[in-house]
Amino acid sequence: MKILVVDDHALVREGLRQVLKGLDEEVEVLEAGTCKRAFALADEHADLDLLMLDYHLPDMDGLEALGVLGERHPELPVFVLSGSTNADIVRQVLAKGAAGFMTKSGMSEELLAAVRQVLNGDVYVPAELQGHTRPVAASQISADAPQFSPRQIQVLQLLLDGHSNREISQRLYLSDETIKSHVTTILRGFGVHTRMQAVLAAGRFGYTSTVKR
Repeated sequence: MKILVVDDHALVREGLRQVLKGLDEEVEVLEAGTCKRAFALADEHADLDLLMLDYHLPDMDGLEALGVLGERHPELPVFVLSGSTNADIVRQVLAKGAAGFMTKSGMSEELLAAVRQVLNGDVYVPAELQGHTRPVAASQISADAPQFSPRQIQVLQLLLDGHSNREISQRLYLSDETIKSHVTTILRGFGVHTRMQAVLAAGRFGYTSTVKR
């Protein structure tokens, strides 16, 4: 497993390195203090499993960096870290294709659980921000987007908001198997194989995850 940690503070990078050892003692952690260095390392290491990105960096903010990474490495999950909780920032980074978001004040165990969720192909949203979303307006969706049923659109929206299959089934009062079937249809519609890839593809067609403040 190979993870790239991008933060301009060496102590933060070292702390994350130690925490990430909880995933696997053999995990390889690369470090970058700037976005420029991060982009170079991502280009050099095509086998990266995850990139952990500080939202506030000296040469580029998180949204700009997500845009560059989305163009160069669309299948690389990016987990955004920030020194403060701001619902608007969460909404924006998820809409830009981030695989997850967490504040640096979180506990190590929570971070490891969130990273495992992202590595499994899911999208992680902090528990306190889940459920405070609004649906995407139909006018925002590209005309050439895959056609889904109203129920599948509901499932897609909840998937974009970072909910697991179990959480989606509970919210929609449907069985786990039914949700799995809908998710499979959504993946097939976008021509992808993982939930993370579906989130990125949905973003390109105008679907977004939005979190109310």
